[in-house]
Amino acid sequence: MKHPVPKQKTSSPRGKTRYGAFKNVVLKRLKNQTNLIVCDSCGAKKLTHRVCPECGKYRGRVVINKQKKVDKITKIKA
Repeated sequence: MKHPVPKQKTSSPRGKTRYGAFKNVVLKRLKNQTNLIVCDSCGAKKLTHRVCPECGKYRGRVVINKQKKVDKITKIKA
């Protein structure tokens, strides 16, 4: 049995167009995908492997102290 053989060579732009269409589909699918999880301590949604923006904890320990009030400097002391 003979194998099917293309009648003509696939031109360079034609091959690149086919690959570009496939690449666009894959990139569009990956762009819309974000991994959100629920924080164990406060229940807010956060990105994986990040500090929780609501409570400031990461893996059960406090990394950013959200309880402490930050005093802003409004006047310049001379």
